[in-house]
Amino acid sequence: MRIKEVSSPQSHRGTEKSKNQPMLTRDQAGDIFDRIKKLSTADEVEVLYSGGLFALTRFANNTIHQNVEDENHIVSVRTAFGGRTARASTNKFDEDSLRRVVESSEALAKVQHPDPDLLPIPDSREAAGATGEAHVPTGALPSRHFAETAAITPQLRADSVKKIVEVAQKYKLTAAGIFSISESVEGIFNSRGLSNWHAQTLAEFSITMLGADSSGWQKANSSDVSNLDPLRLAETAAQKAIDSAYPAEIPAGKYTVILEPSAALDIVGFMFWDYSGMAILDQRSFLTGRIGAKLFGGNITIWDDVSHPLQTGAPFDGEGMRRLRVPLVKKGIVKRVVYARATAERMKRSEHKDKVGPIEATGHGFPLPNEMGEMPLNIVFAAPQNPQTLADMIASTERGVLVTRLWYIREVDPYEKIVTGMTRDGTFLVENGKVKQGIRNFRFNESLIHMLSNVEALSEPLRSCGEESFDMVVPAMKVRDFNFTEVTKF
Repeated sequence: MRIKEVSSPQSHRGTEKSKNQPMLTRDQAGDIFDRIKKLSTADEVEVLYSGGLFALTRFANNTIHQNVEDENHIVSVRTAFGGRTARASTNKFDEDSLRRVVESSEALAKVQHPDPDLLPIPDSREAAGATGEAHVPTGALPSRHFAETAAITPQLRADSVKKIVEVAQKYKLTAAGIFSISESVEGIFNSRGLSNWHAQTLAEFSITMLGADSSGWQKANSSDVSNLDPLRLAETAAQKAIDSAYPAEIPAGKYTVILEPSAALDIVGFMFWDYSGMAILDQRSFLTGRIGAKLFGGNITIWDDVSHPLQTGAPFDGEGMRRLRVPLVKKGIVKRVVYARATAERMKRSEHKDKVGPIEATGHGFPLPNEMGEMPLNIVFAAPQNPQTLADMIASTERGVLVTRLWYIREVDPYEKIVTGMTRDGTFLVENGKVKQGIRNFRFNESLIHMLSNVEALSEPLRSCGEESFDMVVPAMKVRDFNFTEVTKF
């Protein structure tokens, strides 16, 4: 592992990204696996690979104050002996280190209680997955590794931050945020011949513009840095800070709310842990007894789809199973949940099996051993029949609230999926089809079931990111009767 930190902006002028440790390749991973397999006495061996380079430039008070670069690769070895399994990890690949990590994994496995639900590791044929209602569309996964993103240097990050700061200075605001890049690999090899590999880059900007009594925020990321426009993000964040200055106070209550995509993402993200076979088996999902029911509005259709061009991530799960394209909600009707291999087998033996829709391993499991089972991580909202822009939503609103971002979200009622949180960084009163002025932030208490049943309009879905949930392809939403319970002091 190599960690490099530069605290002074001047110290990375002219510096090019140095890579003393090249990215781990598939061939190198295969060689490491062969060495591990020879060292092991286990019935079965599985090795996960992860890591790469992560670099970040952080700025606040209109100046860069931190530049960090971290490069690391990890091998995680899981061994199994007759229903007992355990995992150990290392970031050193010499013979002694590999021997120690194998010995650690095996020693831990041998003292475990046998797990009656532990399945043999999958071979490549099983991992390729089935076809049916859940399937990956024909065609290769879009490329998620871009040389231009991987080549971003500290100097280039500093140059971008300089332009963001110049926007802040132009409007007499203070800028803070990050510009980060990563180049990563993820892979899995096992003793039944499975070998999967994925390489990816990601660039991300997060920008906050601060005024005396207001703020504005924007965030975006992409595998291809050329898709990002930091100047546009900075100008948008700045305009939100300017327009929300001198915020008025309006009373709490139920309002028509226009949620920008990042705000919609952060609140709906709290329900997707429940789209899990294990969550149903454990009776901790709000979908218990509701699969097949019309739970949301007819304009809500949601997929989990790793192959979507705006998504990121590996096309296989923690056991190497191919991630299938899974319909979660269709026209408001809850269709199904996702499954890891062992969860699917447990569900087939369960009393709930006739109430949960199709049961099959969908390629959404976490690495074993784990207690959470599975989760959909590539959420895509389907485009509406008649998409509206934010401007359209505002123009059709007699009185409502425009929300840039939500934060500090916590669950209140797990079964009705009531969550609470606050608005921030650009909250506005809309009257007579126009944004009238900035307003003080609200605390909300809202049921996701109620909210997604009251969506009056949707935009085209976009790749969006927030701070409270994982990235999704999600639209802006116009929602009636959104419940604000309290006005904040800022």
